[in-house]
Amino acid sequence: MSPTLPAMSDVQDAIQARNLGMDAAELHGSLSGWLAGGGASGPGWLAEVLADPAAAKAEGVLEELHQATVAQIEDPGFGFELLLPGQDAPLYQRTGALFEWARGFLGGFGLAAGDEPPLSEEGREAMADIARLAAASPQEDGDEEDERALAEIQEFLRVAVLLIHGDCALGPRHRRRLN
Repeated sequence: MSPTLPAMSDVQDAIQARNLGMDAAELHGSLSGWLAGGGASGPGWLAEVLADPAAAKAEGVLEELHQATVAQIEDPGFGFELLLPGQDAPLYQRTGALFEWARGFLGGFGLAAGDEPPLSEEGREAMADIARLAAASPQEDGDEEDERALAEIQEFLRVAVLLIHGDCALGPRHRRRLN
């Protein structure tokens, strides 16, 4: 079983203490995109993900976030999770965080994978769908149908990240081992 992600509020507090200029969902999306794109998961991950060489080394809850995310994205049991507000948060807030997560994912992925990532056809389609989500804005109102749609989108994102990680990180890693 993969380690669980730290509480979103703890991650948000750590981000604010360091004045990182993003929220917890976006940072987790960026880290996930970085890892899915084949980015290194070493001690300088925060500077890489933020594209800021002056960023301090991640410590405490941010390092916990990193370690749990690496373990989850590498989990052969598909234990990867998105760091998003819980069901008790308003639908508007959860939807907005999901869109922020998608924006972060695209940025982190672009930094790690470069201009021509080794994506499969399904991976390219998934990236196009993630880009559409990243361009979306939450609506103020919502109903049970919107709740179901959000749950489906979250599951799509979770599976899409694993597919893209397989294309860009696991596939090349396995090919290097075979050679």
